[in-house]
Amino acid sequence: MHHSRLCAVLIDCKVEDIDQAARFWADALGRPVDSEHPGTRGPYRMLETPEGEPIVQIQRVEHESRVHLDIETDDIPAEVARLEQLGARVVNRLERWVVMQAPSGQRFCVVRIQRPDYPRNANRWD
Repeated sequence: MHHSRLCAVLIDCKVEDIDQAARFWADALGRPVDSEHPGTRGPYRMLETPEGEPIVQIQRVEHESRVHLDIETDDIPAEVARLEQLGARVVNRLERWVVMQAPSGQRFCVVRIQRPDYPRNANRWD
């Protein structure tokens, strides 16, 4: 048995100035950049997250700009296996997360627990 839930919306930006991109998205979404968040470092900028809502993270990338989702889980291998049974495939296994691709082509990540209220609103999978 394990749990999983939508964790984050990541806005991948192929830009030189990640701070400028983060300011745009902060203004567009009405969520200030959280410069004190431990996830705001290097190519990553976190926006403030109201309690109970998914994280919004802006990240500088080398591939095309796009938006992708993260699914957080207390058991990454079990969640990856469950998603493979639904037709997703593993694209890349990294140290702390797994990049997957849905049958319809969208990429997403399966990540370890990110939010402190976990497992609130998480699905339970047997």
